[in-house]
Amino acid sequence: MNVIKPQINIINYLSTLDWIIFFAVILVTIASILFGHKLKNKSNSKDENFIDLMLMGRQLTLPLFIATLVATWYGGIFGVAQIAFENGIYNFVTQGIFWYISYIIFAFFILKKIKNYKAMTLPDLIGQMYGPKAEKLSAVLNILNLVPIAYAISIGLLIQMVFGYSLNLSIVIGVVFVLGYSLFGGFRAVVFSDLIQFFVMCLTVVLILVLSMTTFGLSPLSTLPDSYFHPMGNFSILETLSWGLIAISTLVDPNFYQRSFAAIDLKTAKRGILVSTVIWIIFDLCLTFGAMYAKAIIPEALSSEAYFIYAIQLLPEGLRGFALAGIAATILSTLDSYIFLAGSTISYDLVPKRLKGKIAIHHLGVVSIGLLSIVLATVFEGNIKNVWKTLGSLSSAALLIPVMAGYLYPKRFSDNHFIMASSAGIITTIVWRLAGFKEAYNLDEIYIGSLSCLLVLLLTYSFGIKKGR
Repeated sequence: MNVIKPQINIINYLSTLDWIIFFAVILVTIASILFGHKLKNKSNSKDENFIDLMLMGRQLTLPLFIATLVATWYGGIFGVAQIAFENGIYNFVTQGIFWYISYIIFAFFILKKIKNYKAMTLPDLIGQMYGPKAEKLSAVLNILNLVPIAYAISIGLLIQMVFGYSLNLSIVIGVVFVLGYSLFGGFRAVVFSDLIQFFVMCLTVVLILVLSMTTFGLSPLSTLPDSYFHPMGNFSILETLSWGLIAISTLVDPNFYQRSFAAIDLKTAKRGILVSTVIWIIFDLCLTFGAMYAKAIIPEALSSEAYFIYAIQLLPEGLRGFALAGIAATILSTLDSYIFLAGSTISYDLVPKRLKGKIAIHHLGVVSIGLLSIVLATVFEGNIKNVWKTLGSLSSAALLIPVMAGYLYPKRFSDNHFIMASSAGIITTIVWRLAGFKEAYNLDEIYIGSLSCLLVLLLTYSFGIKKGR
């Protein structure tokens, strides 16, 4: 085969067959959305129509549950591949193992706790648990966590690499495309598009690793530094564990809750999460070692795009188009879910009661989140890792402790307890980062934010802060 280069004009490597396969996958995805829309609930009831829009009428079956959960959870393929390219199996630890633990906790502990709530969203559940003020604050925090900045950047990077447009224009093109079909069919459109994207994205990463091994053998990996095979790479234990705390935020991740609320029953949700975890393990291993092959073969390539450039040159004609579709599917399946769910949070949890449940308001929320993601993606200038660490830390520090306390000690804490503890987590997380204490003390803000949230929750409860609803 030809020598793999660290920089290429990608469009020159794509043949007519590649483009036919790529657009065939896009057309099949669109067809699946139309099919899902055809199955839409025809009820004349406004409430039932809105439940169908947001939760697919709570009829999500096991295969669809697995497909949409797996596909949704892996949109940051460029960010994960970049970490693996730069640090080796440290990626599998921080972006894999920590998260698997969280998934298992959610399946065995959280699901049985939410069974008595007929909630539509995570803020709705928190509102039932604590009160209306807690619902509003958690909705704002959820939106901050759900605005798909990292995934808007990812689809922008892909379009930029293939077509050569500016990053900002590429981000606009990708987000507008997703808005089109998300508005058309609601959550059902997201789920059925995820079904196709699930198969394409999983086959793509497996294919890249298999071809890497059959083409080069294992010898290229032996040229990598020893740190690439150390669980903590070149990082401290505190830096490594900070990813663990971010991973635990899965326990308050709105995407997990939405799919659990949409499942036919919680047994389906539990099985779906466990099967999905096995699939994620395979996916993570393939992606991590695929990126490590890229590092060994083209070490001078830009880390943000090395995996993709390596894959395009490695694969034969035809499969390049499939890989392009697979990477696009990985990003789009997450981007659409985050935009849709953030819009749902606005239309269901933040608007006045008289507007709640109106489909037009939901559409307005989805569009506003799409536009916001475009703006913020330009602010972060393509740095996906910074997006995850910044917003992931804020969400974990402010929500995790109060929500877990609500599960463990139901009806023990009040609306005011939640507001004060969560606000403490928000303030200390922001101050610690902006004041430069993170660098000065080599301590991630997520530790300080979570600790302050816990302390304030315990203190306000101990001193008998008024139990307001």
